Amino acid sequence: MMPLHHVAVRDTRLAVHTAGAGVPLVLLHAFPLDHGMWERQAPLADHLRLIVPDLRGFGRSGDSLPESISQFADDTVALLDALHVEGPAVICGISMGGYVAQQIVARHPDRVAAAVLVDTRLQADTSEARAGRTDLAAKVGRLGQGILADAMIPRLLAESAAARGLPGRADVESLLRQLILAQPVETIQAALAALGSRPDMTAEMQQARPPMLLVVGEEDAITPPAFMEQAEEIIPHAKLLIVPQAGHLPPLEQPEIFNAAVLDFLRELPADRLGGVTRAD
Repeated sequence: MMPLHHVAVRDTRLAVHTAGAGVPLVLLHAFPLDHGMWERQAPLADHLRLIVPDLRGFGRSGDSLPESISQFADDTVALLDALHVEGPAVICGISMGGYVAQQIVARHPDRVAAAVLVDTRLQADTSEARAGRTDLAAKVGRLGQGILADAMIPRLLAESAAARGLPGRADVESLLRQLILAQPVETIQAALAALGSRPDMTAEMQQARPPMLLVVGEEDAITPPAFMEQAEEIIPHAKLLIVPQAGHLPPLEQPEIFNAAVLDFLRELPADRLGGVTRAD
């Protein structure tokens, strides 16, 4: 278990788990989860300085509700300041965390050495998707977090026979249910509104300069590989990895593949891109 700190950030306090030393790697979680989804990335602390926050309102960062994806992004940069991370960091975000990572790249480019975007997309929600989020928020308000867990867990994970037979599958399903049930209803509803109102980032990502690793599960039913294949064509310095026998959460479903891919990506970067701090070895 990584040590937990509570850090004053802007108008709230964020819970953040840290471990390791060297190149700072920020891991931004998916909706409707928290830092606990990154438990299988703990071995990366042997190579990197892991910074794993609960985003505003989630997990133990429950002092205030989220308002927008850009707010999450500004919170994250303020957290880096509070942790005395003066140089650029590697920003990794999955799904909702991937939207946050894109906003950090666009709003705070000098703070980004490189980015890892996992099972996310550049496009804004369609009107149908926004309506679906509004409907889901209302259902969660009436029926509680259990309805969200029941709806989401089958879609978050790969459903092929091979994927369902992977070691630890039952543990992953149990962890996801635990994490979803732990999130406050008000946070879930506020985050759904923030997700629905997020902007299209295609133009910003066309101008992005940091090198990026794009990762997507081969069986992702929420953001299928086509979205990340399109992002690879749009983002100037991007490379794509499609993870077999994984759905929307490759870091949990295929952690060995994911962890190795992150380290290999960082090893390929020039030393000056990482701000002169210790490289992954």
